[in-house]
Amino acid sequence: MKTLLAICMMVVSSFVWAGEMSAPNSHSAGIKGKVLEVINVENFTYLRLQTQRSETWAAVISASTKKGETVTIENAIVMKNFESKSLKKTFPSILFGSLANSSGKAEAQAKPRALEMISPLIPNKLEVGDEHIAKARGKNARTVADVVRMGAKLKGQTVLVHGKIVKYNAQIMGKNWLHLRDGSGTAADGTNDILVTTESEANVGDVVTVKGVVNTDQDFGAGYDYKVLIEDAKIQ
Repeated sequence: MKTLLAICMMVVSSFVWAGEMSAPNSHSAGIKGKVLEVINVENFTYLRLQTQRSETWAAVISASTKKGETVTIENAIVMKNFESKSLKKTFPSILFGSLANSSGKAEAQAKPRALEMISPLIPNKLEVGDEHIAKARGKNARTVADVVRMGAKLKGQTVLVHGKIVKYNAQIMGKNWLHLRDGSGTAADGTNDILVTTESEANVGDVVTVKGVVNTDQDFGAGYDYKVLIEDAKIQ
């Protein structure tokens, strides 16, 4: 999962998208195909491939790939109805991944920009101010700051947290990912925001109570690691 999420973060930035991700499916095994068409844009390369099953489009970090070559796309994410602003084209289906056995200067230059632009797991940079939301009621009720600060002690335990959803990404790796804040903690030490994974649906701005299990030290690759998060939560 580390590699898959890292690749996802790396490959999508230069397509300049916002809110264009839609229910991706993952393919950890390589997808092999013959290159039928090559389109290069800044930092990235679009490839139209003929696989054993059908034709498909793929996008990788800039690669010196030519028409007629056979390539393998590793750690692929399938995106539906993706609109490329640079190409002014909507792809009904496209693979985002990395080219097997590829590396070099282009990747090194593209990666920092990609990481800065997009990741479904990056905490929302929009502040919710000092809004205070009352602590949940009941057994195991905690504030956001409580969970973050007591992560090691609470690991494996079920907690209840009441707060506002400040970021929400649906169906990433089969789960919905949201960031919850309740006015407790501070941005300076990262105790004001907690990542929550859930199968429940919600919206940014909703004030909800989540019930889930605390986990710690989860590394999703590319520098995005979380000391504390709440997993498999139910929204009440």
